[in-house]
Amino acid sequence: MTTTEKAPALQVEGLTKSYSLGTSWLSKVLRRGSSTLTALDGVDLELRRGEVLALVGESGSGKSTLAKILVGSTGPTSGTVQHDGVVAGKRDRESSRRVQMVFQDPYSSLNPRLTVGAVLAELLRLHDVVPRSEVRAESIRLLGLVGMEADVLDAYPSQFSGGQRQRLAIARALAVRPDVLIADEPVSALDVSVQATILELFARLRAELGLSVLFIAHNLAVVQHLADRVAVMYLGRIVEVAPTAELFSSPRHPYTRALIDSIPRMTAGSVNDEFELDGEPPSPYDVPSGCRFHPRCPLADDGCRATDPALLTIGPARLSACLKADELATIPLPDTTATELPR
Repeated sequence: MTTTEKAPALQVEGLTKSYSLGTSWLSKVLRRGSSTLTALDGVDLELRRGEVLALVGESGSGKSTLAKILVGSTGPTSGTVQHDGVVAGKRDRESSRRVQMVFQDPYSSLNPRLTVGAVLAELLRLHDVVPRSEVRAESIRLLGLVGMEADVLDAYPSQFSGGQRQRLAIARALAVRPDVLIADEPVSALDVSVQATILELFARLRAELGLSVLFIAHNLAVVQHLADRVAVMYLGRIVEVAPTAELFSSPRHPYTRALIDSIPRMTAGSVNDEFELDGEPPSPYDVPSGCRFHPRCPLADDGCRATDPALLTIGPARLSACLKADELATIPLPDTTATELPR
């Protein structure tokens, strides 16, 4: 294989993103003495070819900021982004085509003034995906990929439900034949009964088209049966990366463990009182010294408060940024047998 074929579909190294705050009295109150908000702080991550990588974490952890940098809608403060082993430069038509995003809100992600056919045709013509004479046929093929019929081409987005609109948004993203699909909370705005069908659609598209998918979510239960690997993000950093089955069976970071414990279950023993988090997430204007998770961690000691742990290899295909990874492995997990989404 060539070097390009061996390289990950996407790779980021040492990625940071900072925002300078204003000088108004409200800004001064919010920042608590700091003049800069660091949304991303040294993120290292790779998306392999043909895999679904889930990126999970609470709101405000930096997931969407990372997604915007990966699609080129904003630039990093420092660090590099590589597409197929080549450092991404200025955003152009080709780089825009290769990495596409599916947004969280299906109601605002489609132009209400254009029909479905016009939305797809505009992209197909702009990127010269097919000859103009084949635009309609290609639009019908795209709709078929997401489980919709040709008669929707003349309809407007307002005529569809939330789940149908998200299918149309996925079809639009696929129109330019991308290599990478970034799905930013694509099911969080949908009814629970619809979420499973959209997740199944992503799994089928990955299998049929060979896409690499970065699936962003705040709920681990959503990605448990979709992702090959899971990366956990907390306060601008990746704190754990592991194959999905291993992460659920033996989390090696306390924050990952807290996310797993928070999954709703209807079984006896689903709550473990031995492991419980304290307090709220720290303000991104005032990141704690040492391990940024230590104010909420039940395992934290003086070493955690003094040392900022790096993301290190702790086993085959596993990374963790925790000084207590081995100790955490000895604490029993709650019952995880009842985490299936409704179908």
